[in-house]
Amino acid sequence: MTKGKTYVGIGGWTFEPWRGTFYPEGLKQKDELAYAASHLTAIEINGTYYSTFKPESFRKWADAAPEGFKFTVKASRFCTNRKVLAEGGESVQRFVNQGLVELGDKLGPILWQFMPTKKFDADDFGAFLALLPSAVDGVPLRHAVEVRHESFRDPAFPALAKAANVAIVHADHAEYPLIEADTADFTYARLMRSQEQEISGYAPAALDDWAGTARSWEKRGDVFAFFISGVKVRNPAAAQALIARLQKD
Repeated sequence: MTKGKTYVGIGGWTFEPWRGTFYPEGLKQKDELAYAASHLTAIEINGTYYSTFKPESFRKWADAAPEGFKFTVKASRFCTNRKVLAEGGESVQRFVNQGLVELGDKLGPILWQFMPTKKFDADDFGAFLALLPSAVDGVPLRHAVEVRHESFRDPAFPALAKAANVAIVHADHAEYPLIEADTADFTYARLMRSQEQEISGYAPAALDDWAGTARSWEKRGDVFAFFISGVKVRNPAAAQALIARLQKD
């Protein structure tokens, strides 16, 4: 018996090439989130990486999605793109207090993404993980980190993440290091190899494999899988294809 559920989606919901491919012709832009949320089970909010939003925005997003839907939220670059991570406490607090709680039970994990040039420093990274709050205004928070430098292959990195119950993103990418480690009670995957020649983004056999992998991950908790980057126009189709496979099981 599985312990978790898999949520599958894409990064953001505003992308012009999705109009007429994913979104029906003539769909109003203000209705795109509701449409996306009705055809997927999760969305990674990326705009929060660049800007701060008002609580009303998060409330509006939550209202546009059906029950059971999940939003993950990409943390502000001002928290992660700094020389000394341990000095980011004020930025972390500003980010988590901007209104995330308005997502209610649709709030999934927070994604903390680091630049490809950011190298692993055990003391500094450990201090950063200690800054991540376990809750805000009584709402529990879950955290995932995506690192992109080879220095993070250090065994000290997953040890620190596990002690903090922070997931290490399973990054399916041609250049970034894939660090497979069971460090949290959920899994966060970013699948970044969609291809133009595949209508569903990934080959059917690859999607079959990902469905099986997601089922195995569910044994330790919820799974959040996003089709990101790659050939972006194909990502909604890839997400829907994976959802269809998981629904057949």
